[in-house]
Amino acid sequence: MDWGWIVDNRDLILELLIEHIWLSAIPVVIGLAVALVLGVLAHTYRWAYPPLLVVVGVLYTIPSLALFIVLPVVLGTQILNPLNILIALTIYSGALLVRTVVDGLDAVPPAVRKAAEGLGYKRLTRIVTVELPIAIPVIVAGLRVVTVANISMVSVGALIGIGGLGELFTSGFQIRFVTEIIVGLVLSLLLAVTADLLLVFLQRKTTPWDRLGATA
Repeated sequence: MDWGWIVDNRDLILELLIEHIWLSAIPVVIGLAVALVLGVLAHTYRWAYPPLLVVVGVLYTIPSLALFIVLPVVLGTQILNPLNILIALTIYSGALLVRTVVDGLDAVPPAVRKAAEGLGYKRLTRIVTVELPIAIPVIVAGLRVVTVANISMVSVGALIGIGGLGELFTSGFQIRFVTEIIVGLVLSLLLAVTADLLLVFLQRKTTPWDRLGATA
């Protein structure tokens, strides 16, 4: 390890780390919002669920690098525009999370739905205020997978010139400089672990009843 190189390039490393964070996080947030809307619709109108699954399944099977390259042609953007990666990862995030949202809503006990209906809750109000909070553990489980996957896939963007910490991988391999590769790998791993722990923390804070049930 060349510690001197790390110290001399700390500003570059920090810049790439910040780029990696927002390239990973923004698609997760947008993808979750889209998945919540589609998931609620699919849960409400069951006939729409099978074709929706087919569509999201096809979208997720598209190789990430191919999508990074095709999107500039479709959108008319420059190939080095970060928007290409953001849109591609949003597609992947939403595609994975739709099924998670539906599974989470399906896991809500029927007795809870009947109780909410008995209290006068309308369908949409019941889903938003009763069912979705109960589905949080299932949704967060999917969200953890998507977040870690995004952190990994952002690095692939380095092959087209935008990839956060992935740029350290490509640069290190090109000049055969192991320190760059190790720094990129270690920071990517730490970022994934930190994001995962943060989601677990947020889940526990938003579902205190789930902890109480586990300790009962």
